[in-house]
Amino acid sequence: MEPSILIRPGREKSLLRRHPWIFSGAIEKVVGNPQPGETVGVYGQGGEFYAWAAYSPYSQILARVWTWNQSEKVDSAFLEARLQHALSARQDLADSGVSDALRLVFAESDGLPGLVVDRYADTLVIQYLTAGAEAWRETLADLVMRLFGGKNLYERSDVDSRRLEGLPERAGLLRGEEPPSRIKIYERGIRSGRTIHYWVDARQGHKTGFYLDQRANRDLVGSLVHGGDVLDCFCYTGGFTAFALDGGADTVTAIDSSAEALSQARDNLILNNLPVDKATFEEGDVFKLLRTYRDSHRSFDTIILDPPKFAPTAAQAERAARGYKDINLLAMKLVRPGGYLVTFSCSGGVSEELFQKILADAALDARVDAHIQARLFQAPDHPVALNFPEGAYLKGFVLRVTQ
Repeated sequence: MEPSILIRPGREKSLLRRHPWIFSGAIEKVVGNPQPGETVGVYGQGGEFYAWAAYSPYSQILARVWTWNQSEKVDSAFLEARLQHALSARQDLADSGVSDALRLVFAESDGLPGLVVDRYADTLVIQYLTAGAEAWRETLADLVMRLFGGKNLYERSDVDSRRLEGLPERAGLLRGEEPPSRIKIYERGIRSGRTIHYWVDARQGHKTGFYLDQRANRDLVGSLVHGGDVLDCFCYTGGFTAFALDGGADTVTAIDSSAEALSQARDNLILNNLPVDKATFEEGDVFKLLRTYRDSHRSFDTIILDPPKFAPTAAQAERAARGYKDINLLAMKLVRPGGYLVTFSCSGGVSEELFQKILADAALDARVDAHIQARLFQAPDHPVALNFPEGAYLKGFVLRVTQ
C-alpha cells in the first residue's frame, strides 16, 4: 500500500480551499512508513482523494501539497513543468529590463513548496527550505541549470527554518564555477527612471544576497525624495540610501549593526558615482540610536524603517508588535512636520491589518497625526497565490506625518 495520510473528520476545509499546508493536528493517521520528503497521498475518511503532498515528519506542517490532481505524478517531468511555468510567468518582467536580478521561483506561490531560486546576473542561487524540496535536491539543481541558464548554481540553504524540517543548514557551490565574491547587478526605476547598480554577495549576504523583494519600493523612495534629510534604518548595503541620494536627498544617515554591510553600502554609492560626502554611515543598534537622536532633538524629512523579521509566526506576533510599535513611535517623533515615514514589516506573523493598527497606536502615543499615502508590497517577482495568503509576507506604508 502506498504511503498516505488520513485527514481527521472536519479538518479538511483548508484542503478543499486548496491551501497547501497540512498541519500535524489535522492528521488522523499516517499509513505506511513514509520517509522525509517522500510523496504521500492525502485522503479523507471516506477514501476520497485530496492531494499528493511531501511528507515532513519533524515539522508542525506535516505535509505540503504538490498537486490536487490525482492523475499527476510527482516526478522530474512534473517539477520541470512547474519550473517552466514559473519562468514563463516572469518573462515579461525579465524582458522589461527592470533588473538583471529577479526571483525566479517563490516556493508555494509557484506550486513548488520550499523551493526558492534567485538570479543575480549570470549566477543562480537556490534554497531548499523543506523536506520535500530537499528530497529532489539533485534533480532540481539539474533542471534549474538547464531551464534558467546561469553560469553557476550556488546553494544558500543556511537558514534557521531548515531545523524545523529536521535538516542541517548548508551552503556551497552546486553546479558550474564558483561565483565571484561580488556580483554586479542593476535596477532600473520605473517611477524614477533611474538605474542604480549594486554589488551583491550571493555566498554570504543576507537572504540569497540581496533584498529583491524591495525593488519597487526602493524606486518609490527615489521618486519621493526631493531634497531634505533622510534617515535609512537597517540600511544593509544601501539599497534605499542609493535611490534616496540619486533622487536628490541633501543628506542620508544610514544605520546598520554590521560594519561590513555599511562598507558595502559605501562601495555601492561609489559604484554609482553618488555623492558619498552627503552620506553618514552609523554602526549600531537602531533602537538605541533612534533614542539618542530623539534626546538630541534631531529630525529628518524622510525616515525609512526596514527592520528584520520580528515575528516569523503568528504565535510571536504579540512580542513583535511591541518592537514594531516602539521603533515606529521613535521614528514618528523624529519626522519633521509634513515629512514621510516609509515603514515595513516582513514578519509573516504580522498581518497588514495588525501592522496598520500598530502604527495607529504608535502615532497616538507619539502625539502626531499620520495619513496613509501609499500601501507597499513585495516586488511582482514574489507573487502571492490567492490560496496561499501567507505568501504576502512584506507589507509597508508611506505615511505623511503632521504634528
